Amino acid sequence: MKILEIIDSLEIVEMKNYDEKIDIRGIAFHSLKVEQDYIYVAIKGYIVDGHSFINDAIKRGAKAVFVEEFVDTQKEICQIKVLNTRKALSIISSNFFGNPSRKIKVIGITATNGKTTTSFLLDQIYNSAGLKTGLIGSVIAKIEDEVIVSSLTTPESLELQELFYKMNLAKLDRAVMEVSSSALELYRVNDVDFDIVSFSNFSREHIDQHGSFENYWQIKSSLIRDAKKESIAVLNIDNEKIRNLINQTQAKVVDYSINTDFGRIQCCDLKLVDGRANFTVKIKENIILPNGKIDKGSFEVKLKIPGYHSVENAMAAIVISLVENISIKTIQQGLRDFGGVERRFEFVYEDNFIIIDDHFANIKNINSTLETLTDMEKNKIIIVYAIRGNRGVTVNRENAEALLAWKDRLGIDSIIATKSIGAVSIKDKVSQEEEAVFKEVLDGSELNYIIYDTLDEAISSALSKVERKDLLLLAGCQGMDHGGRVALDYLYSKDSTLDRKELYKPLLKRVSEIGLEIKE
Repeated sequence: MKILEIIDSLEIVEMKNYDEKIDIRGIAFHSLKVEQDYIYVAIKGYIVDGHSFINDAIKRGAKAVFVEEFVDTQKEICQIKVLNTRKALSIISSNFFGNPSRKIKVIGITATNGKTTTSFLLDQIYNSAGLKTGLIGSVIAKIEDEVIVSSLTTPESLELQELFYKMNLAKLDRAVMEVSSSALELYRVNDVDFDIVSFSNFSREHIDQHGSFENYWQIKSSLIRDAKKESIAVLNIDNEKIRNLINQTQAKVVDYSINTDFGRIQCCDLKLVDGRANFTVKIKENIILPNGKIDKGSFEVKLKIPGYHSVENAMAAIVISLVENISIKTIQQGLRDFGGVERRFEFVYEDNFIIIDDHFANIKNINSTLETLTDMEKNKIIIVYAIRGNRGVTVNRENAEALLAWKDRLGIDSIIATKSIGAVSIKDKVSQEEEAVFKEVLDGSELNYIIYDTLDEAISSALSKVERKDLLLLAGCQGMDHGGRVALDYLYSKDSTLDRKELYKPLLKRVSEIGLEIKE
């Protein structure tokens, strides 16, 4: 492809050694991924500045470089100066792959909690309707049956546009993607053509990352505020801030509610049976859409997955499905068939006691999880909590306070915590400040705690205390990713008569356990 086509619609500050006839074979923003006749995009990261690697990229065959400031190079090369290379990467990636998101129906899902489960739920409903789907999120990226392990909630713009390109080649009908605040702030989704956008909940999270709660809101809500006129915005208007977006978007709004009477589509008669929800979806009036309508009426829903938070996720998926004119019968079937997402209130072990594994990301997630535990039959609750690394003192303070708030209601007398040393990368290592604030909150309370360095020590300690009809909660984000495996390894080490294949069955589809072999 000629570079002239790649820079179409790009705002350029200045160019050196430019020739519109330059042929380009690919794009890279890591110098080690540059090949002959590639463009190299120099991005200023939080730690490393890509401008420092321009000469390395040239040695590997770069034909042109995109920069925010011109660089003295060992060899003359085309340099294109732009105000922001992250924004430029998004534009040129979309152009290079032929603007692929315009050729497939794209559904963007944002929320503080539940993006992954909502995406998977919607994907299940689409599949039940006979649609061929792609999925992009924090657990996996999926192109029909091909699964790609994800390292970011939303991939960088280059990888994202390539995924859409591959989805077009596979002739998929829908692409469902999680849209994180980081992706919005770092321009990864700038050139994605969204047809439906959804915002289902909002609460305090990522404060250390975005600087303030208001900054987080402005970034998060931009998915709705910047939605194109032809799109549909599905909004849970229980939240006042989300409700106010109705008048701040050009998109056609379809609103719903779970805990208030505001929404035209409502969740009613909610009951939890053994932690799993049954409820009625009530459509209060006919809702006219650009390509059809949602008819007034009601229908029953039974979820296979447990938890109050699953209701919120399911409602978002249900309303999007109604917008898509998918039949109620198909929606009900898809929800009944959905078995859950790994580490989202996932039952890892159910025998004489229960082990539940949960992502436990922030206050709202924690409260939803612990609220669900109150409705479950159990003797005592034992919690193993992985202190959060790489999220700063604010999140760890709030999480510790949330645990403390549930002490009396759940009868929790102690917490087993871990720094997950050896189980996380450098990026997610718990800092001294993050550990200190966790201790500070609990030191002045009646909730006892012990902090272990490793995941193995913490989980082994917890399992040594478990008795019949107890409930063990493995709680935490990256640090607890392998907690389920550690727990089942411990159980098998103590009782080799267990059916090994059946014991490890819950882990077989986990991305974190790819390569796990269950021997007889």
